[in-house]
Formats: sequence, C-alpha cells, structure tokens
Amino acid sequence: MAKVQLTNVTVLDNSSPFSQQFRFELVFECIEELKEDLEWKMIYVGSAESEEHDQVLDTIYVGPIPEGKHMFVFEADPPDVNKIPEKDVLGVTVVLLTCSYRGNEFVRVGFFVNNEYADPELKENPPEKPQFDKVVRNILASEPRVTRFKINWDDSDQRDETPAPQEEEESMESGGFGAGSSTASMAAPPPSSSLHPPPSSCFFVDGNSSNSGGGGHVMEVQ
Repeated sequence: MAKVQLTNVTVLDNSSPFSQQFRFELVFECIEELKEDLEWKMIYVGSAESEEHDQVLDTIYVGPIPEGKHMFVFEADPPDVNKIPEKDVLGVTVVLLTCSYRGNEFVRVGFFVNNEYADPELKENPPEKPQFDKVVRNILASEPRVTRFKINWDDSDQRDETPAPQEEEESMESGGFGAGSSTASMAAPPPSSSLHPPPSSCFFVDGNSSNSGGGGHVMEVQ
C-alpha cells in the first residue's frame, strides 16, 4: 500500500499570460512518517513529437514528512521559450507534476494546456514569429489525469529504473480526457535533465514544516 496518497491538485491563477509562473496547490496524505525526502517535479512538454523538448521547470525535495494531511503550493517559472519549437508554441500541450520516493516515481498528474492569442485578430492570422507577450495559457484544470506506480517503500537498496503502472490512468475527479486523447507523454517516465531551474516556493499550511533540499530551495510555513 502506498504510504503517500495525493488527494487533490488545484490549478491557481488560471488562465494567465504565458510568461507568468505555474502555480499548483497540492494536497497529500502520509499514512506514516517518512524519514527520507519526497522529490516533486514540474515538467513542461515542449513538443508532442520528441521528449528532447521537455523542460523540468523545477525540482524540490521535501522531508522528512510527518504522518498526516499536508497542503502546499508548488510554483515554477514558465518554460524557456528558446527551447520550444516555434510550431509547437500555440495549441495544446501538457504539464506534468510527479512525485518520487527514494528515486522511484509513484504518482504523476498530467494537465492539458492550451496556449493561444487573446487578440482575435492574432488568433485569425498568427504571426510567423510567436509573440509570447500576447499568448495566454489556459490549463484544463477540471480533468487532471493521474497515473500511479507501485514502488517498494521500505527497501532503500531497491531502485526501479522503470516503474510499472499499478493501475490504468484515471481522473482525479470523475470523467477524464476521453479515449481519443493522446496521453503518451503523461504515462511515460519523465526524461532525465541537467537543467538547473530557479528555486520554487512551497508553503505547508497545516503547521507541519519540512526541510527542503537540493538547490537551496526554501519551504516556509504559512
């Protein structure tokens, strides 16, 4: 049985300009104290054609985690526009939230993201060179897709390089993206990355503060 259950993810500040930070409120429950860190990642899928355009927007390490219910806000800067193919800037893509314990990913949440111009004239006749300052990002917040992976929570020596899904993808709420939707990027393990994104901001709101590691990220008690 999983020792951590992600129970809710809320998209904040939606819709927003493309250049604005991503902000998610995450709620999870820990059934017993975890002595090692949880690793949270936010990944932006830059192109449906290749994982090489995926960007890890931020990675934070939270721990130790006391038993109980916790809520925090995960913030990250938008993707580097120079790493997104121009033809893939507008339209639908995906943003992923993943969580791992002892190097093994046990849950990921995927949201479809639609980038478009707010100006009707630009919508009708988009410029050849994307004008990012005029692009608006809208996240399909009502239908997150959740994939859970079965991992070994107790044996610190065991590392699963490619975790097998414990169950089929599901919606966190009722419904889903539909059988015709492409969720290949949501189900595949996240790409490795050597990116070093800026620190994120996270806030526990239940009074249980945890130390964050890696990159000097700071977790503040709200």
